[in-house]
Amino acid sequence: MAHRIAFLGFVALAVCASLSLAAEPASLQDFCVADASGNTLMNGMACKNPAMVQASDFAFSGLHIPGNTSDAMGFRVTLVSMTQIPGLNTLRISLVRVDYAPWGIVPLHTHPRSLEVGFVTSNPGNRHITKILKKGDVFVFPVGLIHYQRNIGYGNAVAIAALSSQNPGVITIANTVFGSKPDISTDLLAKAFQVDKSAVWQLQAKF
Repeated sequence: MAHRIAFLGFVALAVCASLSLAAEPASLQDFCVADASGNTLMNGMACKNPAMVQASDFAFSGLHIPGNTSDAMGFRVTLVSMTQIPGLNTLRISLVRVDYAPWGIVPLHTHPRSLEVGFVTSNPGNRHITKILKKGDVFVFPVGLIHYQRNIGYGNAVAIAALSSQNPGVITIANTVFGSKPDISTDLLAKAFQVDKSAVWQLQAKF
């Protein structure tokens, strides 16, 4: 019985260890300022020598500056991640400022003044959950679900978003599916989306 309890304890510990390894590394000291000059490949970045750390490693200037929204989508993201603030390394958080032109949109993607926001739940439900946000409102996008934002007002809008990663990245669905290099097979995409190949070729030409 004692051996069985010990074995179950080991299994539980192994599961916890595997879950922790799947997440971003947690800091085991006061800070782990990213060392951009390091050559070690790891999840996150190597720590700078604490004696070399400066106040500038924890600061960023420019979030007050409006982004240029003159592109086709009408939005601009100003990212503040560990690249901009090395002191964010291992803290599992980053920040973005999103500027929207009137009717500008942030297209469907995975990784947020009136804004329409929404996300789609996973299969098989695929529920579209959406809301109109007003000044001061907060909205949460669950991790991993496809989501979007659209400025439905007639003036510019700004959103501040907190992200649960020090280096969140972004996967824009249309660009990824139809703009991959090399192309994903036309036959595969036509079957997956249940459309003619000509429709796939047209979309691939855009991206």
